[in-house]
Amino acid sequence: MNRTQHDFLLEGFLNLNNLRILLFFCFLPTFLLTLAGNMLVILLVQWHTRLHTPMYFFVTNLSFLEIWYTMTTAPKLLALLLTKDNRISYEWCFAQLYMFHGLGMTECALLAVMAFDRCMAICNPLRYTTIMNERMCRALAVICWTFGFLASVIPTTLTQKVPLCGLYYIDHYFCDLAPLLALACTDTSFTSAMNSSVIGFATMFNLVFIIIMYINIIWAIMKLKSNTGRMRAFSTCSSHLIVVVMFYSAAFTVYATPKGSWPTSYDKLIAIVYTIVTPLLNPIIYTLRNNEVKIALKETIQSKLETLKLH
Repeated sequence: MNRTQHDFLLEGFLNLNNLRILLFFCFLPTFLLTLAGNMLVILLVQWHTRLHTPMYFFVTNLSFLEIWYTMTTAPKLLALLLTKDNRISYEWCFAQLYMFHGLGMTECALLAVMAFDRCMAICNPLRYTTIMNERMCRALAVICWTFGFLASVIPTTLTQKVPLCGLYYIDHYFCDLAPLLALACTDTSFTSAMNSSVIGFATMFNLVFIIIMYINIIWAIMKLKSNTGRMRAFSTCSSHLIVVVMFYSAAFTVYATPKGSWPTSYDKLIAIVYTIVTPLLNPIIYTLRNNEVKIALKETIQSKLETLKLH
């Protein structure tokens, strides 16, 4: 049979088949809240001029990315739970693979750029607005998105060229590298090594860059004489630091752990964390831990309530 005409079958959470409907009603509100929360952050930044700063420009990029990150996998997961339709076409499977890893590597780069922005704000406060001008911010954002989606071409293309055989059952709820390569008829050592090299470079290069930026930030903060100044400086980085820890913890758990260390069901649960839960938490973290966003949200709610009263 021509492989391009063959549908894949996603196993999803087959061992939890009796809990399908319960899982659906757990994931559906999480998915909707993720979309609403990230969209709210984007709109708040657009509506309030006090949030027209480099930091919130990158936060809106992150929120936009998280919307698409969730949209790449969650709708099919919900359909799988509700309808038992576990088919996914060959074309959509590899499109999903490309989008998933493109967005993932874009997020790595974006988190690194956000660390650079915080470093410039704290280490070079007098030159910050000159360095992080609108042109620079847009250029950095374009570089992040371009890097992520160009890098994703390599593992997607290499995996697509691997001859697959068997029943085309993918032991996951979306198309990822390892479950697809598990269907291969030939040795995949080279492909796996190349995929790991590309993803490893994208994650480790950006993580090392983030660590370097935070070493500079900590050094600059320690030189401040007042505790108040130190706390204020660190508070501007805390939200970003929490997001970095969540993202890289989940990524390393899945992609840096030797295969076979635990059942694939564990990989699926971790995947839920970084495809649905983390995108939900990001806007909450940036909203609750930033006074500017809380003030903007409060003003928006008051404005909407006043408008309703007038009507």
